Amino acid sequence: MPPQIPHPDPGTPDTRGPMRYLWWLVRCQPWRVLRGSLLGTAWMIGLAARPYLIARAVDDGLRARDTRALALWVAAIVVAGVGLSYLGIMRHRTMTFIREDAKARSAEVLLRHLSRIGAALPRRVGAGEVSTIGGSDIDWTAQVLTLTGPGVGAVVAYGVIAVVLWSISPMLALCVLLGVPVVGLVVGPLLRRLERAESVYRQQQGALTARSGDIVAGLRVLAGVGGRDLFTRRYAARSQELRAEGYRVGAVNSWIDAATVAIPGLFLAAVVWLTARMAVTGDVTIGELVAVYGYVATLIVPVWFLLEGSHQLIRGRVAARRIADLLTVTPDDVGGPGRRWPDAVPEPRRPDAVPEPRRPGGLAVPDGPADLHDPVTGLTVRAGRLTGVAADDPAEALALADRLGRYVVSGVTWGGVPLRDVALDEVRARILVADHDSYLFAGTLRDILRAGADDDEERIGAALRTASAQDVVDALPAGLDTPIDARARTLSGGQRQRLRLARALHGEPEVLILIDPTSAVDAHTEARIADRLHSARAGRTTVLIATSPLLLGRADLVAHLNGGRITATGSHADLLDRDPAYRHLVARGSEEAYR
Repeated sequence: MPPQIPHPDPGTPDTRGPMRYLWWLVRCQPWRVLRGSLLGTAWMIGLAARPYLIARAVDDGLRARDTRALALWVAAIVVAGVGLSYLGIMRHRTMTFIREDAKARSAEVLLRHLSRIGAALPRRVGAGEVSTIGGSDIDWTAQVLTLTGPGVGAVVAYGVIAVVLWSISPMLALCVLLGVPVVGLVVGPLLRRLERAESVYRQQQGALTARSGDIVAGLRVLAGVGGRDLFTRRYAARSQELRAEGYRVGAVNSWIDAATVAIPGLFLAAVVWLTARMAVTGDVTIGELVAVYGYVATLIVPVWFLLEGSHQLIRGRVAARRIADLLTVTPDDVGGPGRRWPDAVPEPRRPDAVPEPRRPGGLAVPDGPADLHDPVTGLTVRAGRLTGVAADDPAEALALADRLGRYVVSGVTWGGVPLRDVALDEVRARILVADHDSYLFAGTLRDILRAGADDDEERIGAALRTASAQDVVDALPAGLDTPIDARARTLSGGQRQRLRLARALHGEPEVLILIDPTSAVDAHTEARIADRLHSARAGRTTVLIATSPLLLGRADLVAHLNGGRITATGSHADLLDRDPAYRHLVARGSEEAYR
């Protein structure tokens, strides 16, 4: 049975502020929230019913020595206990549904938005920030919705108990009415301080999470260049700073928790002392004394809920602000009138397929292969040829790939047509930018490789052979049907890289842009891949962004990107002879071998 999606359409969140976002979560389930409020109110008021029943049992049964009345009131107390138990179960069940619904809805709107941001996400938000928002902030925002059930019931129960106490003694009622606001005045400054400390702590936590992810991702490289100890010391220093900030948050939390327990206890002691003095003077009966004690003891529950709810509200506001900020991050405006943001990535079109007609809202591109030209660097990618790009600065190489793949606004033309004016789904279907470290999703190896395309055994086998990855499949217990976890952690770095290359080749895009596709493999495997790649992509446009002489040696044309411009073009051998800067770049410290 396919997995059920909690909300096929989670709705459009209100991101104008943290409280508006929280209110949107409430408005998304109004009837459930109303039911939770009614059950929470009934449960809270029911807590105050038992002290009244006990008082009647004392005055009408024990003091009057009326066994029948005592039995009736005892039975009523038992029935009230059973009813309260049922109300408590239903209240907790309903509030759990409310919180889980809010979590699922927040997770869905975040996932939907992150998929729409696409390539702009790493440039706008750190991976650690996204991780902490998805891991804990969603939970904190959902916890705030507890205020809609027991929180509402606590306010109503507070008023009801005050009215009941007024019927016994106006002075006791005034103590209750004035005592709870005093509690708020004492705890309020602590809550505001907590909000400030919590905001700083969460920001530092996100930054440290991002740093740890970067270190883990590059651990092998760091060990190779002797930088592991340096990054370990830096991470330890940042951890110490985060721990110190955590202590500050914990100190405020401890004061709030202490106040949550101590203040209601002092409040109870004061009211009971006053009531006992009134009982001595005969102003209240013994049953009323017992009832007042029960009312005030019951009042501790709503007061605790109000204080705890305020604590949750502060944390929830911090979390909701972070979620709203992430939801306001917009995708890069990478298109003109042809811009569209599909919900799913279209399947790559095969080169022998019939060209699609011109799509509304975008300019038509050539039906067949066409040249790509980047005016920033002066690079022209000839249609149907394998072009190598050797860049002195890796950042400039990545920026070039982003422009050619239309992940940023640029003046790149495709067959003379501005790429920014072509329908975006057309660009995504025909131009593929494949990073050497792109994400590998969980699933069978077959599903990972075909990535939504046809399940063609011959096509998959050809892609694996070109990427020299058939041995990876042979080593797995179930071959292509072996389940692989997210990021393929059970495989080596070289195996993962070859599978990424095979996945890109299996899509058979019209234009394939490969970024360092063999940086993690040995020289013999790299030579095989270079030979096979040249043959497999014959007649189709391919761009190899790399500095490997084995790859560049098999390219039809090599361009040297130096200082942001293409300074020389030609074959690999030709550039080695006449371009010293290129020779120094690709020689990797062995220039004498090329002289």
